[in-house]
Amino acid sequence: MNAAPASIDHTFDAPLVVGQGPGGWTVVIMPDSVEYFGTRKPVKVTGLIDGHPFAATLLPEGDGTHMLPIKAALRKTVGKGEGEIVTVQLEQRLT
Repeated sequence: MNAAPASIDHTFDAPLVVGQGPGGWTVVIMPDSVEYFGTRKPVKVTGLIDGHPFAATLLPEGDGTHMLPIKAALRKTVGKGEGEIVTVQLEQRLT
């Protein structure tokens, strides 16, 4: 049974990073995410990126951080690409 969504309020700025190889994902890395969430497992979240809503799963990197995939449509909406800084505001933890 899944727990009810939990309100969170965590904001950070990070650059958009493109993974290596063909079809590499564009992501932002959340620093100290394992410490913040208390887990090295995937974490489903909702929030805002540069003021635009999103829902995604933070994926563990194995080094104490999680990566947050940013879909192409959202990158187009915020008008930013690789290397540019976005503001991520996490509002709910779904798992």
